[in-house]
Amino acid sequence: LKSIKDRSEHVRQNRDRLRALETLDEQMNRRVILDNRYTEQSTVGLSQAYDQLEQLAMRMEHNLEQQIQARNVSGVNEEQLREFSMMFKHFDKDKSGKLDHHEFKSCLRALGYDLPMVEEGQTDPEFQAICDIVDPNRDGYVSLQEYMAFMISRETENVQSSSEVEQAFRALTSGEKPYISAQELYSNLTKEQSDYCISRMKPYVDKTGRAIPDAYDYVDFTRELFVN
Repeated sequence: LKSIKDRSEHVRQNRDRLRALETLDEQMNRRVILDNRYTEQSTVGLSQAYDQLEQLAMRMEHNLEQQIQARNVSGVNEEQLREFSMMFKHFDKDKSGKLDHHEFKSCLRALGYDLPMVEEGQTDPEFQAICDIVDPNRDGYVSLQEYMAFMISRETENVQSSSEVEQAFRALTSGEKPYISAQELYSNLTKEQSDYCISRMKPYVDKTGRAIPDAYDYVDFTRELFVN
């Protein structure tokens, strides 16, 4: 994520260089110099390419942030993420950054998905249902971001609502309290998960407005998480 943010910032910083080229192009046009024998590029084409690059960087940054948040909530560890990524790259033979449906199906099988073998021309309802999720626009390809989001979601316990997450936190507390302590978090979750929760959970305040020491409001945290 840091690498993507650094590259995004580098792209934004070069906007001034593009503006300088546009200014030079305007000066050439005023002097009726319409052809530039030193390049086949145009300022319009460069501007469009720059906008596309900036939008791509923003999408990649957003997708990575979503994946990191999903990982922290779901408990998918770094080793699993590396395995998912390595499998994707293995089946991405042309290094295009996307898998066609045949490559995607082979990738899922390599990861242990029990998908049936079907005759050519026959449909596989189970795989088609997966494609409906990971490739809803049916362009025939699955990007790395779509693939990672799908794999992370499949590694969770299919949490359906904030109330289920609240119940899971409540089960970790002694006496099913409406708050959780740091010790209870670190005793039941990984250090990374606990650090994530503590950095984002607000201190718990009871109905009288009294702040309870070493108490974190998991109810507010969970509801904010689902709203966002």
